[in-house]
Amino acid sequence: MTQWLAQGEGEPGWMADPIAFMLNASSADSFFADCFERKHVLASSADPRRFDDLLSVEAIDAFINGGDLRQGMLELVRHPDRIDPSLYLSTDGRVIASAVTEQYLNGATVILPQLHESMPRLGALCRALERILSCHTQTNIYLTPPGHQGFATHYDNHDVFVLQLSGAKHWRIYGTPISIPYRGEGFTLGQHDPGEVTDSLTLRAGDCLYLPRGVMHDAPNAGNEPSLHITVGLITRTWADLMLEAVSELAIGEPAFRRSLPPGFARPGFDRTAAEAHFRDLARLIADKAVMDNAFDLMAHEFLRSRRPEVTGVLAAGPEAPVDASRFRRRPLVPFQLADDDGRIALIGPGGDIFFGTGDLPALELALSGDAFGRDDLSTAADPHYVIRKLWANGYLERVEQD
Repeated sequence: MTQWLAQGEGEPGWMADPIAFMLNASSADSFFADCFERKHVLASSADPRRFDDLLSVEAIDAFINGGDLRQGMLELVRHPDRIDPSLYLSTDGRVIASAVTEQYLNGATVILPQLHESMPRLGALCRALERILSCHTQTNIYLTPPGHQGFATHYDNHDVFVLQLSGAKHWRIYGTPISIPYRGEGFTLGQHDPGEVTDSLTLRAGDCLYLPRGVMHDAPNAGNEPSLHITVGLITRTWADLMLEAVSELAIGEPAFRRSLPPGFARPGFDRTAAEAHFRDLARLIADKAVMDNAFDLMAHEFLRSRRPEVTGVLAAGPEAPVDASRFRRRPLVPFQLADDDGRIALIGPGGDIFFGTGDLPALELALSGDAFGRDDLSTAADPHYVIRKLWANGYLERVEQD
């Protein structure tokens, strides 16, 4: 285990550098070089309130009591089992808040999956992480009453950061029965041996734990207070994904990949000699002709398009906005790429592509630079007003307060 201690005053907030912030470090460089997908990291902090702006027990209490929660938005577990949803769901799939509180008082852990889709602060944290990692990021929330435990010993099939907001949990770290498991390669109780405990640590408010996928662990509540933590999951794409995409593209121009498997290949005793030779020929084609860049671009563009647009404030500003006198800048967390698309400029980002004329490129680069600008600064565009309106409506811009 690597342990990083508090760096003191002046550390950047999570909007600026969320990885460094979560790990309570001045930089995340050593984490990516030495720890990412390799070993767990405990980041201790002397400030128990450094995650307070993300979530609280009171916010969860209000969310469960005041929201119209449906099946899938809340789960209950009590070690070692999940609680039957029929005990806290109505016949039409709505969460019964009083049933949840009763189960919680009886020792159940409350889980709120994907809460970043409902709470803007958590959503912003995910977007800040996605800007750095280029992978889908999600949150699950766990509220465990004193003296209890949610899940039995298990591993996750995605890397996680665990942010302890209040209370404490005692984490036991075991072995790694499957190194870097696939996304669908889930833990099966009784099939995977956890091995011996390799580390034991207590996560207190303000602490963070990074845990690579495949590492067995469990975490009972430690102390006399409810434990609240956020698990931030990283849903990454793999080199296997990239290779499959590159081979698929290669097959478009190489008929040898598209030939049928030999007739009768499933018969008992089928002679595979010729098939093996053809397979080796295809492997050589992959080595000689497969191209990374197109597959890389495709996966990058798919990621950007799949992000949720951030359009807060657009409706409130009214249909008259933006006005010519306004000043804007790019929203800090919006991801994008500019690309040439057969004589047009494609802005690739959340929600899909937006197209502009090739002459608009200098204006787009200025508007998306992060610097403040106004309509007159985009004079190189064929229609500066159109460029601003398009970027504004699709969530790329925020207004800058003027003196």
